[in-house]
Amino acid sequence: EKQPPRGGSDPRSGGAWGAFFITGTDTEIGKTAITAALTHLAAQSGLRAAAIKPLAAGQDCVDGRWVNEDVLRLRAASNMDLRDDEVGPLQLRTPCAPHIAARLEGRTISRDSLLAAVRGVAARADIAFVEGVGGFRVPLVPGWDTADLAVDLGLPVVLVVGLRLGCINHALLTAEAVRARGLPLAGWVANTVDAAMPYVADLAALEAGLLAPLLGHVPRLSDPHPAAIAAHLPKALALLLAQQAA
Repeated sequence: EKQPPRGGSDPRSGGAWGAFFITGTDTEIGKTAITAALTHLAAQSGLRAAAIKPLAAGQDCVDGRWVNEDVLRLRAASNMDLRDDEVGPLQLRTPCAPHIAARLEGRTISRDSLLAAVRGVAARADIAFVEGVGGFRVPLVPGWDTADLAVDLGLPVVLVVGLRLGCINHALLTAEAVRARGLPLAGWVANTVDAAMPYVADLAALEAGLLAPLLGHVPRLSDPHPAAIAAHLPKALALLLAQQAA
């Protein structure tokens, strides 16, 4: 029988072996792709793995129902029997910042409801990956943003660094903001957004500044499905669980 890692709790007692908040240096830098890959890795290791995107903006009508592409992608990566509304508790149709989409659609972003939804799914999993929206500090309601969401959940953070011009500044500022909120930076992923960017393989400045484990360097892939991305993150799960156990 699989034993929990040192420092983890037995999932049968209602506690997760690990849970992480996935944020990024910006929008459109591959947070969902990396979250799906980490979920795939955990599922392949035999853990009950959940991916959760508390807020998802942008839906399409497919076969008569409204769906969000990121939610579907995360749901497919999990090995748990989760509904769309469990993976994506609040899905908005307008593809823009969630506080704007909610206002346009006359909907309310409820702090308590979102937290309860995330915790409810995570409690059923051995490991959960909670994906934020946009960068680390995206406004949700007055006085509460996505950084506050991570703090309320009390989760260590995984930073997805989209490798493109300006990413070093964005990454270091984000890491500074994460630590200023009292959250540990459990690790980071270098994700190649701009394949034509010169010197993209030189990650020394990022490694020196972030002071957290590099979980993997993902190249630009023609078919970025979870297994293909996971192949570039071979030590990611072990490094993350070691952070939880420390």
